[in-house]
Amino acid sequence: MRKFLFLISIVSLISCKDTATTEKLTATDTEKETAHANPLIMEGEKHFKDMYQVTFGGDNAEAYWSFDDQQLIFQSNYADWEVGCDQMFLMNNGDSFRESVPKMVSTGKGRTTCAYFLPDNQHIIYASTHLEMEECPDTPLKENGKYVWPIYDSYDIFVADLEGNITAQLTNEKGYDAEPTVSPQGDKIVFTSDRSGDLELYTMNIDGSDVKQITFELGYDGGAFFSPDGTQLIFRSSRPKTKAEIKEYQDLLKTGLVQPTEMELYICNADGSDLRQLTQLGNANWSPFFLPDGKRVLFSSNFEAERGFPFNLYMINTDGTGLERITHGDTFDAFPVFSNNGKYLAFSS
Repeated sequence: MRKFLFLISIVSLISCKDTATTEKLTATDTEKETAHANPLIMEGEKHFKDMYQVTFGGDNAEAYWSFDDQQLIFQSNYADWEVGCDQMFLMNNGDSFRESVPKMVSTGKGRTTCAYFLPDNQHIIYASTHLEMEECPDTPLKENGKYVWPIYDSYDIFVADLEGNITAQLTNEKGYDAEPTVSPQGDKIVFTSDRSGDLELYTMNIDGSDVKQITFELGYDGGAFFSPDGTQLIFRSSRPKTKAEIKEYQDLLKTGLVQPTEMELYICNADGSDLRQLTQLGNANWSPFFLPDGKRVLFSSNFEAERGFPFNLYMINTDGTGLERITHGDTFDAFPVFSNNGKYLAFSS
């Protein structure tokens, strides 16, 4: 299965950031007709005004907007772009890469993941394994017949300019340091690390100083994003409970693997306080992102699937109410990310 990037104009999913009130989630007849006229918008997807496909080959994911919404950074392993595993590529808002090749802004060495723009719009952060090896590391997908993700202990977090030059290294601890995202206020980075012996969330300043651990419970805490005002975090976690689950989790982690098939969403303050579980849906609930109003979250889930697929996008209020299915695909929709002005949504499908 290939994952392609899509950009969407929003009809009624959100109200703009500078609007004091939130619009009611309804679509007019004209808007519905517009949605149905676009073959990419499926029956029942009432919140989308327009949609277009950006990439047309390889696996493409985690497209994140610059602070001025003029560009996006994303990762791809498309062989036609002369990469063997995930590297970082830059695109302007409005680009489409059916025939052209986007600009690569990572080193082309090792494997990279989770790039994010810094507030100056001229630099990005991302995790890379290139210091340990220039080749692509192995990517195990199954362990004992179960789906797994690799947690490379060679990942560290780097800063690069838009020409691909690395300008700083923000982490140098032994083990996994990855999944960094930046507060909309531009002052903090949240990331996942196993430096404590477990996969926990940490925050640091933009320059890598003042590193603080903010989650402490056993389980894979990852994929964290700040709320629009920077006061809260939303993230996914596996949180094993039984002795068998704990043993399986710890045994896999010792070999650099996690099993992401049972995850729920958690929300907390930016310092880790007031931690609470947001979803209790079962299966895999992940890739959450706050709506611009800060009161709702968009995320990917397969909780309605019988055999692992499909994954669709869902919306939920931050108090756990109002669950609504947003996309109606039959394969995979994930990594929803709103532009800072609240007008557009990027996601992978």
